[in-house]
Amino acid sequence: MKYRMLSGVIAAALAGQAHAAGFQLAETSATGLGRAFAGEAAIADNAAAQGRNPALLTQLEGRQLSAGAIFVAPDVAAEGTISHPHLTADGVAMKTVAADAGDLVPNAWVPNFFYSNRLNDRWAYGLAINSNYGLKSELPATHPAAIFGSNTEITTIEFNPNLAFKVNERLSLGAGVRFVYGDGAISGTAPGWVADPDVAPLLGMIGLPPVAPGTELKALSGDDYAWGYKLGATWQPAPGHTLGLSYHSEVELNLEGDAGGLLYAPDGLARPGKLGLTLPAFAELASSHQLTDAWRLSASVNWTQWSRFDDLVAEFPDGSTDLVKEEEFKDNWRVAIGSDYRLNEQLVLRGGVAYDRTAVDDAHRTLSIPDSNRLWFSTGLGYAFSERLTLDLAVTYIHSQGDAPITETFEVDGTALAQYNGEVTGSVWLAGAQLSYKL
Repeated sequence: MKYRMLSGVIAAALAGQAHAAGFQLAETSATGLGRAFAGEAAIADNAAAQGRNPALLTQLEGRQLSAGAIFVAPDVAAEGTISHPHLTADGVAMKTVAADAGDLVPNAWVPNFFYSNRLNDRWAYGLAINSNYGLKSELPATHPAAIFGSNTEITTIEFNPNLAFKVNERLSLGAGVRFVYGDGAISGTAPGWVADPDVAPLLGMIGLPPVAPGTELKALSGDDYAWGYKLGATWQPAPGHTLGLSYHSEVELNLEGDAGGLLYAPDGLARPGKLGLTLPAFAELASSHQLTDAWRLSASVNWTQWSRFDDLVAEFPDGSTDLVKEEEFKDNWRVAIGSDYRLNEQLVLRGGVAYDRTAVDDAHRTLSIPDSNRLWFSTGLGYAFSERLTLDLAVTYIHSQGDAPITETFEVDGTALAQYNGEVTGSVWLAGAQLSYKL
């Protein structure tokens, strides 16, 4: 059985709210958001620093808490057409219908929580709870492109205990365990054009029964727990100057649950199914430089091993498998530069820019993962109400560079039933708030 309409599956869901390349979420904290996450692996503003580099825990005094959320407001639209076969007096021909769509991705919140505890001059530990992946995207059930996926949704939560050791006054090392829970659901429905009387006979020719627009053709839901690790180090060659290096291992999720819909369960009874999903490894090299008492400059280079995200394969209890899609991602790089300027004892201003390269080329871009190069423009501030309580606020605008052309085909048992041709454009606004408290 060929379930090509599962082209997005969980990966499609992840793409909708992703703001780094591929389907990676970058929203670790409002503090870092204000400088476009430049220098994150080398800066210890508060307990959220361990989210990027566990070694930074040794630079935090006492016990600290940080909690907040980032509001995500995407504006993603698709302009394109669907071509599908239909019967004519001369035989089978291709018919093209408009398949434009706006508001593909709804607004969302990305929360976070961090705790740090400095045990003594050498040791520190902490806990990070946040999400590195997640999305909800949707199309009307009878939209011309609904056959590629009408609803995709996933939630991931990462519990990350960390430990750090200060080797000497210059060098600190850190490590952590990443416990990741993922829960996802996707569905695809019959588009309105299946009601065309010149289309229904062709469906029968490839073994599909007549269906009404909006009929659920496939549905998959599942969840899984998995774990990985992360490592980090900081080095201070001189007072006020810090270099940071961190590495997060890949995490392998096997989302197990139910598969239903006309193509998965023609008898109406849901069947068990499983889909493997690789969350790739990523690393960061960062620097932070205190140029004056008031002004700090920071920079980062990030790498993500997207080449590990190649095939999506569905597995079923009878031993059968299906190559859902060849994604053909490639490793990508992100660079960022930012700055903090302290106006007085209470107020710090932040700003930053970043360039995030796409993880997919034009030949392999899909409607479900419309990745493209991105430019970040960020600003933010930190206000200290007291020596213990600080509020961080930040706003970021992400601009997709150029249009993202897409050509994607939906097949059933090797027969092309629909082809999408178009492009996806969009931008994203991010707004974050975070409270940090020293216990």
